[in-house]
Amino acid sequence: MMRLNREQRRMLERMGLVFKPIEGVQEVQIKLAGKTIIIRSPEVQVLEIKGGGKIYYVTGVEEEVPGEQQPQQLEISQEDIDLVVLRTGASPEEAKRALIESGGDIAKAILSLSQRKR
Repeated sequence: MMRLNREQRRMLERMGLVFKPIEGVQEVQIKLAGKTIIIRSPEVQVLEIKGGGKIYYVTGVEEEVPGEQQPQQLEISQEDIDLVVLRTGASPEEAKRALIESGGDIAKAILSLSQRKR
């Protein structure tokens, strides 16, 4: 852990900066596009700045993990929702949920809602 001597601590305090350790941290993850950096059993300190700002100081051994591809946000059009509502008699919320669950496939959403109504 970063150790400051008394003189260094006093100088930081005069500038309105306070270093405090954060105990019990098990893991720190930094998620990037395409990979995640994991720091296990890290030593973490926070530098608190007057006015509410914070800087986190993390030390430890890193491990890189290939990132999962984030699924693209599925956009459901109002026309699709209206069509499913018209064909099934479901509420717009139910229709939208069924479309999301079916990956935007209108036929699957209608079939799914029709089977639930039985």
